[in-house]
Order: sequence, then C-alpha cells, then structure tokens
Amino acid sequence: MNELNEKCVVVVCDTQPLAIEGIRFLLSQNEGLSFGGGITSLLGGMELVRTLSPDIMLIDRSFGDLGVAEVLSYLRSNPAVNVIVWGHGIAEPDALRMLQAGAKGVLRKTANPGTMIACMRAVYAGQTWMEEQIFGEDARFAANRSPLTSREQQVLELIEKGFRNREIGSTLGIQTGTVKIHLKHIFEKTGIRGRYGLALTGLREKGLLGEMRQ
Repeated sequence: MNELNEKCVVVVCDTQPLAIEGIRFLLSQNEGLSFGGGITSLLGGMELVRTLSPDIMLIDRSFGDLGVAEVLSYLRSNPAVNVIVWGHGIAEPDALRMLQAGAKGVLRKTANPGTMIACMRAVYAGQTWMEEQIFGEDARFAANRSPLTSREQQVLELIEKGFRNREIGSTLGIQTGTVKIHLKHIFEKTGIRGRYGLALTGLREKGLLGEMRQ
C-alpha cells in the first residue's frame, strides 16, 4: 500500500485536450498529487506509462470499451500503475466489468472535483474505489437479510467474478436451472434484484471496494 508521503504521479489519457488541462490544474491545487503528463491517444498513453512509470493512469472511456480493456490487460503486468476509468453514462454492469478487468477506480465525468481527488487518493492508498452514484437504488444488502447457504455463497462469489449462469453451473457441477433457483433465493434474501448490484455490493462488504461517496 502506498502512503501519501510522496507525490502521487498521475497521467491522463483523454480524448479532450481541455479535460486534460482541467485535471492538470486540479492536481496542482491538491497536495500530494502531481500531473505527470497528458495525451489524447491510447498509444500515446501507453508511451507515457512506459516512460514515466506513474502511480495512476486516468483513462477516458470514450476511447471505447475494447480499447480500455486492452489497456487494462496490458497493465496487468505492471501492477504499480493504478488505472482509473472515467466517462459518461457508466452504469453498474459497466463498472463491474471494468473492475473485473483490472481497473482500480471507476468515476463518472459528471463527478465534482472533490470526488475525483477522493478517488485518486483512495486508489493511491491501495483501495478499489467506485462512485456512490453508479450504484442502483436497490444495490445494497438489507440490514436484516437472511443468511445465505453455503451453496448460495458459492454462487455469489462466482457472480462477483463475472461468471454467467452456465459457467457457474459448470464450475459447481449443477444445472443452469439450479443456478437460477439459487439466484432467486439470493435476491430474496438480500433484497437486491440485479446481479450486477449483487456482485458490487458483495465486493464492497468484503472490503474490496473502498469507501464510496458523492
């Protein structure tokens, strides 16, 4: 885990030069954070990573999910670089896929400056961070929920990893229809209706998602 006793170097890969300049100014106003460079292409962003070895790479989702996924896959071999993905219209399914692909932070472009700084500080400190507003209204476990059975817990853990029903069935040696029954019971016990919200909330309860705030 990094501590903020040294400057956290951030590089920005964004389709809009104005956004890069805005982030440069924002970082200059916050102690412990340093702007390492900005570029408007994915290839240029990877070159920045190679030459500067930054602590954080902020990447614009506007480059496309495939392009972002390729960057995340490439950077898996360099875990010292923490990737934060930000963009418009990020929903629970998008956020979960990004986290499972290796992103350490997920943020909307409509977030306020304080939220962005909080995200960067959390990620630099070793947490995985996601903005509160990406969660659906029902994407939280009920306080008085019934305990899950061991099999239901196994199903939940595989959902957190992004497994589909058929893959869950194959892994656990059960029929896809049985997986659906287990999911129905999990939804009833937790009060959550969406599998993405279920996965994200499970990760949060395990401490794998950092504190989320507006």
